[in-house]
Amino acid sequence: MLNRLIHASATLLAILSLTGLSSPVLASNAAAGKALFRTQCLICHSAEPGDGGGAQGPLLVGAFGRPAASAAGFGYTQALRNAGLTWDDSTLRRFLESPTTVVPGTAMGVAVTDPVDRSNLVAYFKSLPAVNGAAPRPLMTVPETTRRAADWRKDAPGRRHHIDLAALPPPFLTPSASNGPLIIPRPAHAVLKVPQGFRVEAFAHDLLGPRKMLLAANGDILLTETDGGRTSVLHPGADGASATAEVYASGLRQPFGIALYPNAAHPEWLYVAETHRVVRYRYATGDVRPAVPAEVVIPDLPTGGHYTRDIAFSADGRHLFVSVGSASNGAESMPKKSAADLPAWDAETRRAAVLVADVDHPERLRNFANGIRNCVSLTPQPATGDLWCTTNERDMLGDDLVPDYSTHLVEGGFYGWPWYYLGAHEDPRLKGDRPDLAGKVVEPDVVYQSHSAPLHLTFYAASGGAAAFPPAFDGDAFVTFHGSWNRSLRTGYKLVRVRMRDGRSAGGYEDFVTGFIADDGNVWGRPVAMLELGDGSLLLSDDAGNTIWRISYVRR
Repeated sequence: MLNRLIHASATLLAILSLTGLSSPVLASNAAAGKALFRTQCLICHSAEPGDGGGAQGPLLVGAFGRPAASAAGFGYTQALRNAGLTWDDSTLRRFLESPTTVVPGTAMGVAVTDPVDRSNLVAYFKSLPAVNGAAPRPLMTVPETTRRAADWRKDAPGRRHHIDLAALPPPFLTPSASNGPLIIPRPAHAVLKVPQGFRVEAFAHDLLGPRKMLLAANGDILLTETDGGRTSVLHPGADGASATAEVYASGLRQPFGIALYPNAAHPEWLYVAETHRVVRYRYATGDVRPAVPAEVVIPDLPTGGHYTRDIAFSADGRHLFVSVGSASNGAESMPKKSAADLPAWDAETRRAAVLVADVDHPERLRNFANGIRNCVSLTPQPATGDLWCTTNERDMLGDDLVPDYSTHLVEGGFYGWPWYYLGAHEDPRLKGDRPDLAGKVVEPDVVYQSHSAPLHLTFYAASGGAAAFPPAFDGDAFVTFHGSWNRSLRTGYKLVRVRMRDGRSAGGYEDFVTGFIADDGNVWGRPVAMLELGDGSLLLSDDAGNTIWRISYVRR
């Protein structure tokens, strides 16, 4: 996912921009910069042809010396486009140090805090051959059978999808695409499509990367805004169909997860997960700003690579869970290890996992579930008490590998990354490394079209509210698809419904809200997270349009 990684990067080229702060010139080492880039940045960016880098952020091939926001085919933020920067030595150093200070509103929030690392990265970029103009993304040739089956233009509310794990294609059946979205303003004629009887309308505008939301007892909505480095409070209007916002706390580093403790009815603390730590604020219902500074609960989460950190509490309030994605796509740079070294090591220590700690002793983090490439969000299931994880799987194996998934977590469970995926399917890039794990991979509950980038799952609880969904939706799950980059034909950019039976997926999923992709294939919205309100309506955050949408059912 750098969803943002197109959010843990959506621009190391946006990692590359600061206005007027000067930095000391340090001795630099291009080889060390290359090594750092390959371990920390390659998951989102490519800097050299054939380096296998991702494209969730802009291509950095030939970046040194060219204007910012000029790589072909990438949807930069307006803030970066307006910054007027050129990626020279001093600008790169300044931006790498603090991208959001220099370009407020950039989608790149990952800072390189060590001055030696910054100097080495700049030396690496400077050492690369110049490119005449912005490097284009390669065009992909797609088999016609694949094109017909996967055409996103067929997406519509009610369209069913099912991924058969017994019929997955072989790796590398198609080339690995570099097809990131171009983010555009909403076209005048664009209309979101919902099932008959439902309505979708804008609820809040002009936010800065709206992500996770939660509901306070008084009806306020607490929200993380990742691009703005802040949490905010939304106050719904008297009509319940719109809201105004005010900033609760700012100066945060890529905040994502948010939770009230011990519960929303009688809260004492507001917990917020930044990319490098978890903090908490003293909180009482109705607060619009902290009375005292935040307390650091967990100070040293791993950084780099996938950057989103979600949090959740166990039903009894005794345990705090934290999700931490991998530092790489497929553990490309990790040395060979023996069976005794499971689950992680080196750059992946305490990564590709869901961690857990006692609430009273958060410093005692331990692994709860392992081998999960990027568990973007955590969701307690009310009916069963299970904790669910929604995961972005690995890239670079072709259009239809590897399917993403959501699943309930089993304590001590191993979910395959990096050696296997979705059961006994072995990653060919690590073939033969861990035969001892072949039969020990937990298969997930529900799988999605590869590269859909699911970010959040929520379980709908039917209510008697005026906007409540019909009873058939009670207990079903909704999942946001942030959308693909590593697929020749777009997929995702929609909200889907997963029908549940006895607390588990009934099989497959179906489109629920579509229309965020324009007719020309460009994208004007990217769903992130959901929140059910007291009237039964469902909020949907969109970090491309910086909007929150409200979905309601209209009784006739």
